[in-house]
Order: sequence, then structure tokens, then C-alpha cells
Amino acid sequence: MSQPSLFPFIQARPWLYRLVKPIAAWYCQAAGYRQLGLKVDDLIPEESETVQKALKRLPPKEAYDRVFRMRRAFQCSLQHQLLPKDQWTKPEEDEMYLTPYIEEVESEARERDDLESMTIFRRAKKSK
Repeated sequence: MSQPSLFPFIQARPWLYRLVKPIAAWYCQAAGYRQLGLKVDDLIPEESETVQKALKRLPPKEAYDRVFRMRRAFQCSLQHQLLPKDQWTKPEEDEMYLTPYIEEVESEARERDDLESMTIFRRAKKSK
């Protein structure tokens, strides 16, 4: 599920980070999901088995809030309207709440694959 990211590369270079940050902020605003009250992790497709497992691990309040945001955004989309400006998701509220759970599920799957593919060798008996 996790895609390759340039963020660590960009973050390690302050001059590049200062150059890219305004562009990233503009792109997030232009994407329009904040104007519908959504957060960035609300845009992750739910069809993946990994995402389904991560969604089951969400705390009940966060799961309820996610469903509320999705339904409200769907209703706005049907009405061809945006939310009032005071209800938009603010940049400081736009946090990745689902990504840590997805990464946890992926690391567990990698660990399970590693354990299942492990080969066990018996030691040769010492002869006296």
C-alpha cells in the first residue's frame, strides 16, 4: 500500500524543503478535499485488504468521524456545493490518522511472510 516517497530526501535538504513547501501547500488547497471537510487519509481507497484491516483498528471515535466526513462530503458533492469556509479542514487539522495503522498492518504482513518462509536447519550431532 505504501508508495515510494520523496519526503525523507526533501526533508533532509533544508533549501529544497523551503522550495517545495509552498508548492505542496498550494497543491493541497487546489485539490479541494479540505473544502469538503475531508482529511488526507480519507482519500485512501478502501478496496485493499491492508486498508480494510487498518480501518478495523481505528478507535471508535475516529472511525465515526471518518464516516461522518465521508457522508458530509458525498452530500456536498451531490448538491454541487462546498462547505461554508468555517467548516473546511484547516491545514493543522489535516493529519494522517490512518497511515500509521496501514504501516503497522504492512509490517506485520512482512514479518509473517518472513517467518513463513524461514528455513530451519537441524544441527549435526556430535559424534564421540
